Amino acid sequence: MTTGVRRRMGVEERRQQLIGVALELFGHRSPDEVSIDEIAAAAGISRPLVYHYFPGKQSLYEAALRRAADELAARFAEPRQGPLGARLLRVMGRFFDFVEEHGPGFEALMRGGPAVGSSTTHAMIDEVRQAAYVQILAHLGVTDPPARLELVVRSWVSLAESTALIWLDGRRIPRAELESQLVHDFAALAAVSAAYDDEMAGLLLRILSDEPVDGPFGDLAGRLGALLARVPAVPAQPVR
Repeated sequence: MTTGVRRRMGVEERRQQLIGVALELFGHRSPDEVSIDEIAAAAGISRPLVYHYFPGKQSLYEAALRRAADELAARFAEPRQGPLGARLLRVMGRFFDFVEEHGPGFEALMRGGPAVGSSTTHAMIDEVRQAAYVQILAHLGVTDPPARLELVVRSWVSLAESTALIWLDGRRIPRAELESQLVHDFAALAAVSAAYDDEMAGLLLRILSDEPVDGPFGDLAGRLGALLARVPAVPAQPVR
């Protein structure tokens, strides 16, 4: 962050500096708690100069959210090489990197913050969710998803978002475990859907055929197997 240093910048360079400063401040505290005076001081400029580039805190807040939304959406991009489970685990690692780096800002983006009711903010949130959805479909090699697959992917994207928001409140579960659990959640959602639909079953079998035993999905199978082994056997009922 730039502090106490004044220098001449072009219009766009100054705008980008202010957005970066605001995003950093919003990343550590709720945007409601950050004043224009603080943003000006952190940028090394006067309060009136901030208003020269942005009409008010709301417009600066939305510009900062725009940058955060673009960065968050980019975290779901991943080369489509190797097993799906490992790819999703890397995506979750980058996703939680963002969540940790920009905790209050992430909450503000997903919950609306001071821009509640703003169509601009809602549109940005929808863009992030849609970008994540499109990226996951690309990982699956599907361009025209059937209804059940769309339900699985969109449900999983929402689950990752809500899980991160809950995790930020106390961080009571180790982050690495949560990342693995979310990858396992994707497999579980797909497996339940596959039990109802032959097309989903075919997709799931194709995914699993490329998964190594020591990968995330193999780890889930081992955990479920160990859990089932602990279930007491039900005595056979006598034939009458």
